[in-house]
Amino acid sequence: MVERGACGNGAPDTAAQRVRASPPAAVLWLACAAQFMVVLDVSVVNVALPSVQSALGFTAAGLQWVVGGYALVFAGFLLLGGRLADLYGRRRVFVWGVVLFAASSLVGGLATSPAVLIAMRAVQGLGAAVLAPATLTILTTTFTEGPGRIRALAIWTAVSSVGGAAGNLIGGVLTDALSWRWILLINVPIGAAALLAAVRLLPDDRPGTMPARLDVLGATLATLGVTALVYGVNQTGVHGWSRPAALVGLAVGALALTAFAVVEARWAAAPLLPPRLVRMRPVWAGNAVMLLAGACFIPMWYFLSLYMQDVLGYGALACGVGFLPHTLAGITAARLAPMVMRRTGARALIVGSALLSAAGFVWQSRIGADSGYLDGLLGPALAMSAGMGLLITPITTTVTSGVSSTDAGAASGLMNAARQIGGAIGLAVLVTLAAATTDSAMSYRTVFLAIAAMCGGVAALAVALPTPRRNEAAALPGR
Repeated sequence: MVERGACGNGAPDTAAQRVRASPPAAVLWLACAAQFMVVLDVSVVNVALPSVQSALGFTAAGLQWVVGGYALVFAGFLLLGGRLADLYGRRRVFVWGVVLFAASSLVGGLATSPAVLIAMRAVQGLGAAVLAPATLTILTTTFTEGPGRIRALAIWTAVSSVGGAAGNLIGGVLTDALSWRWILLINVPIGAAALLAAVRLLPDDRPGTMPARLDVLGATLATLGVTALVYGVNQTGVHGWSRPAALVGLAVGALALTAFAVVEARWAAAPLLPPRLVRMRPVWAGNAVMLLAGACFIPMWYFLSLYMQDVLGYGALACGVGFLPHTLAGITAARLAPMVMRRTGARALIVGSALLSAAGFVWQSRIGADSGYLDGLLGPALAMSAGMGLLITPITTTVTSGVSSTDAGAASGLMNAARQIGGAIGLAVLVTLAAATTDSAMSYRTVFLAIAAMCGGVAALAVALPTPRRNEAAALPGR
């Protein structure tokens, strides 16, 4: 099912006609390919860092910005990136994002100095901040609410899970078989294919009735606020909560976001984040759940990777292969989510899947220095990842339900920002918690128990979500 639009005389509009001319399945896989590329580049560089440091002469302090530069700009510009699709058209903004991402990947892959690589990773993050909300907006405006959209969001969720989990494996294979440069250069042919497909499949949907006015003050405050907040939180994980850099970042972030909220509510003529959107219960409650879910699942990969390499002694490639059960369990669960939602509803599925993940993290906390892969990782991996795969689809469905097409980009940007901010905060808190424990095995146990407790918090927060109307629940797909 695809969205149907109408002009004032009741006739279908040109954009809707052109969407119907494109196969919905092709649009779905285009959006998923772009989302996979964005999520992949969050983690794909991790296993290549030693090779990057050796090749370009990075200092230890500078090396962290190969990862941090991407993540910081990505999180900081998500709200702005989401709103751009509403104001300037989804195809145009999608194309902008692909061009930025592919071009910066090419220059970064050919970099001969640390400064160039860090700069291009930041530009990659900007492209990702434009692309990630656009992929979700394309889906929510192509597929109407109901079975078609839920199936599409389940596939999008599965692809997102694969991208995050597969980054370590793909990075290890490319680095070992070719060179660390190919973890960036591989995006060039993918980006070129996505660009050609976008021009062919996506409608030229530039708004005809809404003036393309960007809330410059709101965009500046939101970008500054989120960037400063994420920077401050990241610094707490590296240097502790009392360092000036962390405190200044947190203070600037809090002040800028407070000013952003005031500007949006009182003075903005065309708000970056429309107050009507935030007042919707599914949106504010769903994003609160997504924020805490991000704090659980984004740091999970970091600590599991460290455990495999530092405790079990795995190399980069073996560590990547070790994540395959997590990947497969997440994909399978995400594909099953629509069928389970039909029987339970979104709210009940969020509660149940969060508790399933909590049980998996409690199980994972039983690991010790002498635990092997089969007895220490495989079983918990299936429970944690299945819970994660089941969880994201109902949250995404809830957050995007009832949102008009004119606000779809803002809603997508907000949800992506909530997840990334939650992940940054969760990682900083958990790194601090782990650092307070001198025994290595005990620190991992403490971290996984803390994540289990946060998963319990996700289940508790889900109670604030609205109960779907009876006719909506009946419309959910059986497969």
